[in-house]
Amino acid sequence: MAKKQYAVIGMGRFGSSVAQTLSNLGFDVLAIDASEQRTQEASNYVTHAVSADSTDEEALRALGIRNFDVVVVAIGQDIQASILTTLILKELGVPNLIVKAQSELHGKVLSKIGADKVIFPERDMGMRVAHHLISPNIIDFIELSDDYSILEFKAPASMFGKSLKQLDIRAKYYCNVMAIKNGGHMNIAPHADDTIRLDDVLVIVGKNDDLASLELAYSESRQR
Repeated sequence: MAKKQYAVIGMGRFGSSVAQTLSNLGFDVLAIDASEQRTQEASNYVTHAVSADSTDEEALRALGIRNFDVVVVAIGQDIQASILTTLILKELGVPNLIVKAQSELHGKVLSKIGADKVIFPERDMGMRVAHHLISPNIIDFIELSDDYSILEFKAPASMFGKSLKQLDIRAKYYCNVMAIKNGGHMNIAPHADDTIRLDDVLVIVGKNDDLASLELAYSESRQR
């Protein structure tokens, strides 16, 4: 099966972070920005970097943008350019379009004109900070939808030496442990008898309310 190909338009802080992370994970990434300086910087870590005006339909067509599996529009403050780029990409038939929004209103417009997913970096970062404040064990919090999220949770001492079966997270909190990470090693779909060790990170998926109950329970147990 061929690797997914990604294009990221807008090499500001958010766009360059997305592009670099995807590249580090081994994916082919095309970086596009109107600034030659930014594309030059991006060329150090992506597969291809091109200086182009994303509001120019012919320029995007020439880049073969419709052949990319996912296109991320990470344009900064220029809301008009963000909306126009999104419209053009949908017209060109991009299968999966993810767009960064500056505000709730901007996000509503992007959804109406065809963005498959709208991202609010500032709001999402605020959410992550709040989760870190609730519990220092929270490493990351990724919103999958309005109802479901993925939590990366550093195992507290109260979990050490216990198996997933003993912790019984599914029965107590209605959440599923998808993986256990430790350093560079990742145990995908761990068994019930797998034991939690020092420095283990649990990757847990569940409904937001259930994940909140889990966070609260372990943050309270840590304080006691």
